[in-house]
Amino acid sequence: MSYRIAVDTGGTFTDVVVADERGTLIVGKALTTPTDIFSGLSEALDNAASFMGVSMDTILKETGVLTYGTTRSTNAIITSSAAKTALLVTEGFPDTLIYRHGGKREPLNLKMEFPDPYVPRRLTEEIRERINSEGGIETPLDVSQATSIIEALKPKGIEAIAVSFLWSIMNPAHELQIGELITNILPNVPYTLSHQLNPIIREFPRTSSTAIDASLKPLMQKHFLELEASLRGAGYEGEFLVSTSSGGIKHVPDVVEKPIFTVKSGPAMAPLAGIAYAAAEGLGNDVIIVDTGGTTFDVSLIRAGEIKYTRDTWLNGEWIGTNLGLSSVDIRSVGAGGGSIAWIDSGGLLRVGPDSAGADPGPACYGTGGDQPTVTDAAVVMGYIDPDHFLGGRMSLDAEAATEVVNTIADQLGMSLEETAAGILEIAGEQMIKAIQEITVQDGVNPAESILVAGGGAAGLNILPIAKSLGCAKVLLPKTAGALSACGGHYSDIVSEHSSSRYSSTSDFDFDGVSKVFREINSKLDAEQKALEERGVSSFTREFFVEARYLNQQWEMDFKIPILNIKNSEDVKILVEEFHNVHFRRYAVKEEGGTIECINWKGRLIAEMNKPPHARGELNTSSNMTADRTVSAYFSEKGQCQTPVYMGAQLPADCKILGPAIIEEPTTTVVVYPGATAQVTAGGHYLLTPA
Repeated sequence: MSYRIAVDTGGTFTDVVVADERGTLIVGKALTTPTDIFSGLSEALDNAASFMGVSMDTILKETGVLTYGTTRSTNAIITSSAAKTALLVTEGFPDTLIYRHGGKREPLNLKMEFPDPYVPRRLTEEIRERINSEGGIETPLDVSQATSIIEALKPKGIEAIAVSFLWSIMNPAHELQIGELITNILPNVPYTLSHQLNPIIREFPRTSSTAIDASLKPLMQKHFLELEASLRGAGYEGEFLVSTSSGGIKHVPDVVEKPIFTVKSGPAMAPLAGIAYAAAEGLGNDVIIVDTGGTTFDVSLIRAGEIKYTRDTWLNGEWIGTNLGLSSVDIRSVGAGGGSIAWIDSGGLLRVGPDSAGADPGPACYGTGGDQPTVTDAAVVMGYIDPDHFLGGRMSLDAEAATEVVNTIADQLGMSLEETAAGILEIAGEQMIKAIQEITVQDGVNPAESILVAGGGAAGLNILPIAKSLGCAKVLLPKTAGALSACGGHYSDIVSEHSSSRYSSTSDFDFDGVSKVFREINSKLDAEQKALEERGVSSFTREFFVEARYLNQQWEMDFKIPILNIKNSEDVKILVEEFHNVHFRRYAVKEEGGTIECINWKGRLIAEMNKPPHARGELNTSSNMTADRTVSAYFSEKGQCQTPVYMGAQLPADCKILGPAIIEEPTTTVVVYPGATAQVTAGGHYLLTPA
């Protein structure tokens, strides 16, 4: 037997999904161990092995590919715990990170304070040099001044250096010279050059991504090397791949060179699983994927079978936070997971999140020191989660502790215990609804016309009322919903991307300039392909994208070009028509005959990996639909109800369950609200219909 392993290490749980030769996916779950990632990973893997009737050692020895996703880089940015980083910029332009894009959510709030930039102003150094927009040298690099500045960084304890010069994308000579100086003066300090990482015109996203990437290099290089050593020490001899924010995977040596691609890489895997599950059930190509974890609720969108990407990913708040600056899977996240903390604001209103109890101390019901009410505590109080059957019975919950902390909120609100718990779940749901509406409506998608694929350990608690509010007729909740992002690792390919900037207007198209860009991008992709071929990969495809806008618009729109080059006027017509179509779909308006400005170009190499033959769960062949037990559960519209609890593994295909009911899986719980139905599909998953 040979296996594949996919891992997603979240803020609360570590998920492991093992695929066997038949394509069966087995989920293992354990609490994340931040100080020793391998400890939580091995516990989750051991949990999966117990379901399979084999040892963890056997699985490791017989696994050919392990795909790993982590939130470590994301958390480092959010908590400001990345490496101490210096930023080198062109003289006269030290405030790029301070000014950001210039916008803010409350434009009339003159008292609103912006947080400090990602790299503090005191660690930003101005280098005497200047390249113009044509690539000409206006001011030669002052090597003596640059040398003095770099030498002065040594006593400051600088751990990484970011270099972002004006128009280095047109002529990288000065950035390359700085790179040589850093190597000679500070040989053990990693650095990132903006033209190599993110060669786009816009100064802020290019500088922001460069600073982030540099700051993550010491942390992530150490993390991956230690984890790989632990895996090898445990007997693993196969390939070690890492998931990326582009929705693909890469080999470790490629990732440590550009660790920024690991930011939000875990959630970027969920759409791949969503596509696979929706396709297996024949549910169409317009899919909304939601992933309810312990810390966040993540939403992504599939339109006509294509994943939606964005270059405008923010951490710590839109406009005021940190911008990744790179094209990545469009993930909208809100702090509304199972571990999200409920609290009362200064106006006496009930709020949920964004703070989370995480894995340590965790929700109060975990019995590990948590003393604040969370969504999970509310679900325990309402009878949705059985304290004796959490994680398949591996972890007992403290119902009294959950009751006690929820009561602290109930007392302040003057409401009953059950009403307060229901309110916590409902408010969390409202935040989730808002996140779904934001990503769908902004892209011209009516959520009511899309299939909703729900994943995450806490998804089944309230996905039905969410779907009802959105007008969604069907929800697909896979058997492996508790580890949806990890499942995506099994359906991912190795993805490499390279970008280049070249302005061209469709009214006077620069065929020579754009052709040169395509040659440069293809040359880089050729080198990537050759390296992958040497590693045994044999199947490849290429895609090309452009960021473009109507004449005089401020912001570009990223879309895929249906051709692989632009050589003549007919190719331009194809590009223009595609731009009109995508713009109309997203914004319900198009300017026929209008001039289009093309700004940035991107090529994507997809190295196809072997995938599980189908996206199916294990099916029970019996016809027994007897409930395992009955519990008292609270529903807002009905009050306390005697509610049957079914064991998911015992339900046969095509059976229908009418709510109120609860279905327990080892890694998730599905709450079927009164009047709603749950059907076990031919693929072994749950198709839910709101009341």
